[in-house]
Amino acid sequence: MRLTFYGHSCFAVEAGGKKILFDPFISGNPLAAHINIEKIEADYLLLSHGHQDHILDAESIAKRTGAKVISNYEIVMWFAAKGISNYHPMNIGGMLKQDFGQIYYVNAVHSSGLPDGSYGGNPGGFVIRAEQKFYFAGDTALTLDMQLVAEHHQLDFAVLPIGDNFTMGVDDAIRCCELINCNRIVGVHYNTFPYIAIDVEEAKNKFRDAGKELFLPAIGETIEL
Repeated sequence: MRLTFYGHSCFAVEAGGKKILFDPFISGNPLAAHINIEKIEADYLLLSHGHQDHILDAESIAKRTGAKVISNYEIVMWFAAKGISNYHPMNIGGMLKQDFGQIYYVNAVHSSGLPDGSYGGNPGGFVIRAEQKFYFAGDTALTLDMQLVAEHHQLDFAVLPIGDNFTMGVDDAIRCCELINCNRIVGVHYNTFPYIAIDVEEAKNKFRDAGKELFLPAIGETIEL
């Protein structure tokens, strides 16, 4: 499966011939200044929660591409009020079948307010079952609910936050690997802001010493998983 990283927690995968974009925060990220969002294509937009650093470019991309916006009910209705007509609301524990595979909306331990102060519903993560199965944790603390992911899904890889302060840090992300029974990890939500700055080499060493494989693609880089 091809994964393209667009900075912070934004990435895209190609599955079943469809382009799925997660948590688009590009135009507000100085580290992603070289990314032209007008050239990003998407058939689906999956939003883990309502914070600006996860949805900033969702409206413009959805209107330009016609991508289906999928998130919790409150976030989807917020975008519907902005003129987005292609959407599907979900909530924690739900499963949605789409043409590329299945989407499971799973628990995350975080917060979820929208940029204008509106209620953002419960934060979540996603498990995608397509030609490969992967888990995007969204912004979350380490939680024993992650064991349920392993019980229901045999993952090929996972996308986990590693920046600490607002989410799991490196050590808890490594513990998460054990809970979800997955050793191939794409790290996100780090180094965008001073609050979430990490020592990248130390992170790589810790994952390697734990017998895990940590992928940290450059912004704009596409990797094969």
